[in-house]
Amino acid sequence: MGTGGLRERKKAKTRATIAREAFRLFRERGYHATTVEDIAEAAEVSPATFFRYFPTKEDVAVLDDFPPIMEALAAQPPGEPVAVLRGAFRAAFATQTPEEIAAGHAREVFSATVPELVVANLRRSPGMLKDMRRAVAERSGLDVADPRLRDVLGAVIGIMVLIWMEWSDDPELDGPAELDRALARLESGEL
Repeated sequence: MGTGGLRERKKAKTRATIAREAFRLFRERGYHATTVEDIAEAAEVSPATFFRYFPTKEDVAVLDDFPPIMEALAAQPPGEPVAVLRGAFRAAFATQTPEEIAAGHAREVFSATVPELVVANLRRSPGMLKDMRRAVAERSGLDVADPRLRDVLGAVIGIMVLIWMEWSDDPELDGPAELDRALARLESGEL
């Protein structure tokens, strides 16, 4: 692999380390009591390096644009909207280790517990949902304004949120597998 590949892996590793240490500190000290300097020190980077990866402390904790799901959506074969979304979630989870899945879930649950982060996530949601709607429209051959896309995306996101809440109450639950089963029921018309 070329130097670009190595450079990208190093960047991804640094970003993951910063996020991991931030969440460790947030759990230990609380979100408000943890500073950027604390996070940088724990991640063994400078505050300037922290800011190259995350513009603010809030950005470490809020949900990002879900690149794995967007990449997986773009790679799905043409199909019905639920099938496209189900396939994309399966593909996105297949690229992650169990540790990455657990860390992502912990991050999502944490982001729902700090009022400032809830607000920040709500600000980001419309853009993410529009991007997902466009991607599903492309794969399903439907017009982006088709209300069926809104309905399907709303159902899928609602199912995912409820499963993630159950998963936070029951750490033994296999969230991705449960999501796949729920989407299979939705896809088959059982719901």
